[in-house]
Amino acid sequence: MARRGTAAVTAVLAAFALACEGSDGGGGGRPDPPPATSRPGLPGSIAALGDSITTGFGSCLILAACQRNSWSTGDSSRVDSVYRQILEVNPAIRRETHNEAANGARASALTGQANAAVRAKVDYVTVLIGANDACRGGIEDMTGVQAFRKDVDRGLAAVKKGLPKAKVLVMSIPNLYRVWEVGHSDARAVRAWRRICPALLANPTSTEPADRTRRSTFRARIDAYNEQLAAACKAYGSRCRYDGGAAHRVRFGLDLLNQVDYFHPNVAGQNELAKVAWRASGLSGPAARAR
Repeated sequence: MARRGTAAVTAVLAAFALACEGSDGGGGGRPDPPPATSRPGLPGSIAALGDSITTGFGSCLILAACQRNSWSTGDSSRVDSVYRQILEVNPAIRRETHNEAANGARASALTGQANAAVRAKVDYVTVLIGANDACRGGIEDMTGVQAFRKDVDRGLAAVKKGLPKAKVLVMSIPNLYRVWEVGHSDARAVRAWRRICPALLANPTSTEPADRTRRSTFRARIDAYNEQLAAACKAYGSRCRYDGGAAHRVRFGLDLLNQVDYFHPNVAGQNELAKVAWRASGLSGPAARAR
């Protein structure tokens, strides 16, 4: 009897062990790929610094952050974020995301966000900042170009000091002037813009010289900010990559903007930013998804 009982227990344990070996915990019946399938050199964690564009604001059809749709760290299947692209070839990054961006953030907030990324000890940092420095009020309220550069330098210095081995991707500011171009003849957009970015969108249908000059000044300020972002990244050193103006060149139309404020990217718009960010990151390779 004792021998038969021992044999039965052994058989049960063996069956249990086989069941565990054949399960991935998700009911798929296939184990996670072994670490050897990961492509070397890819980060195992990521932090996003920036403003409402990076929080995914408005992409869930309400005027609130929706981080799951973020071009940088989003985990939604609807957006091929930088995080999800890395995940495809490096499973070690799963759930190692830190979105430190904040709605309304200006470049002066970068240092605080960078310090949060340092505390998280991430391997990779994305930066997209500047829209609110231009949109903070009227033309006279926009952050000066030199002040903007100092704010960016301070933020990047915090990253470099606290995360000396991390890689950094600095994105250009999208072409907000184009948002006015494609939307000022749409009544829905005009109604939605009443309290948004007055330096650009006040009196959106006006053709008066003063309004045209204001918009041109705004456009030039964004261009100047982008020049400073490129220069700041270059000064950072070899671990920083600038997107070369790729985000700014995305041709946003109403189809890429949410239909609540007609200003922030919708899911399709977040996908466009994710696409150019991935190409600019230098992380793509033979094992990455063909784009």
